[in-house]
Amino acid sequence: MAFKSFLASLISIVALFQASQAGLIKRVACPNSKHTATNAACCSWFNVLDDLQKNVLFSECGEASHSSLRIVFHDAIGFSKNSNKGGGADGSIIKFGDTELEFAANNGIEEIADDLQGVADAHGKTYGDIIQFAGAVGVANCAGAPRLQFLAGRPNATAPAPDGTVPDPFQPVSTILARMADAGFSSDELVALLASHTIAAADEVDTTIPGTPFDSTADQFDTQIFIETQLRGLTFPGTGPHQGEVASPLAGEMRLQSDHNLARDPATACTWQSFANNHALMTQKFSAAMKKLAVLGQNTNKLIDCSEVIPVPKGTSVTPHFPAGKSHADIEQACSSTVFPNLPTAPGPAKSVTPVPPGT
Repeated sequence: MAFKSFLASLISIVALFQASQAGLIKRVACPNSKHTATNAACCSWFNVLDDLQKNVLFSECGEASHSSLRIVFHDAIGFSKNSNKGGGADGSIIKFGDTELEFAANNGIEEIADDLQGVADAHGKTYGDIIQFAGAVGVANCAGAPRLQFLAGRPNATAPAPDGTVPDPFQPVSTILARMADAGFSSDELVALLASHTIAAADEVDTTIPGTPFDSTADQFDTQIFIETQLRGLTFPGTGPHQGEVASPLAGEMRLQSDHNLARDPATACTWQSFANNHALMTQKFSAAMKKLAVLGQNTNKLIDCSEVIPVPKGTSVTPHFPAGKSHADIEQACSSTVFPNLPTAPGPAKSVTPVPPGT
C-alpha cells in the first residue's frame, strides 16, 4: 500500500512538472493573421510564405520550387574555410547580382533571383534570409521531402562571392571534392546534398531541351536519382563537344556528368548506392547537410529559429524501382563492398520522361 501511494505521488509530481514545462512555451498570436508562433519575430514570415507560394512557387513542386533550391546552393557555396572566398549563405547572389549572375555556373538563376528580390524587398527581408526561406518552402512543396530548418536574421552581404566557387558538372570528381572540402563538406555530405537532383531539371546545360529532368519523377523527392544514374548510360561517339560523355539511357532524361562520375567513383559510390532504396536515410542526410549549408559564414547565435513557418511536406507515393524496361542487369555496379539492391521494375513499355513545364 505504501509503495502504491509513493508511486501515485511520483506520477503526480511528474505530471505537474510536465505541465509547468509546457506552460513555459507560450505561443503568441500573430497580428492580422490566423497564425501563432513561439517567437513573435517569426510572425512576419507567415506573410512572406503566403506571398511566395501565391506569386512565385505556386505551392507546387515545379520549376520555381526547383530553382529556389538551386539558388540556395549557388549562394551559400561561395565560401572557404581556408581563405576569403565570400560570405557563404548571405544573399550575395542577389545583392551583387550584377557580378555573380554573370558567372557561367550561375546561368539560369536570374529569374528566381529577381523573383526573390521582389518578395524580400516587399517584406523588408534580407536576401540571405529570403533565399534560405524560399529553398525550404520550395522543398516542402515536393512530396517525400524533409521539412528543412529555417533560421532568420542573416545580415545583408557586404561583398560578392568570387567566380569559381560553384563546382562545375564537367569537372573531375577530385576537383569537385576539393572545392567542397574547402567549403567544409565531406564527400558523403556532397552526395547527400545531391539528393536535390531528385527534383531538378536542366534549362541551360542544353538549351535545345529545356526543362529536362535528372530523374523520371521530378515532382517527387524520392530516391530515383540514385537508381537511374547507376544504369548503364549511352556514350557519345564521334569528335563533337560531348565526345566521351555518358548520357542517360532513358529518353527525355538528362544525366549530369558529375552525377555519373560520383555514382562510380570509389570515394562516393557506396554512399551514392546507400540511398537507392533508403528514402529515410537519404532525407536524414540531406536535411543535415542542408542545415550546415544554410548557415555557412553565419553566426548562428544571432539567428532565430522560425522553422515552424515551413509547411509540412506530403509523403511520397513512389516506391524505389527500376524504370520500365530496365532491371538489375542494367545496373553498372560501382560500390565494391555492397551489391546494388534488387528492386521491382515499373510495369508497361518504356516511356519518355516528361519535361518540367516552364513557369510552373
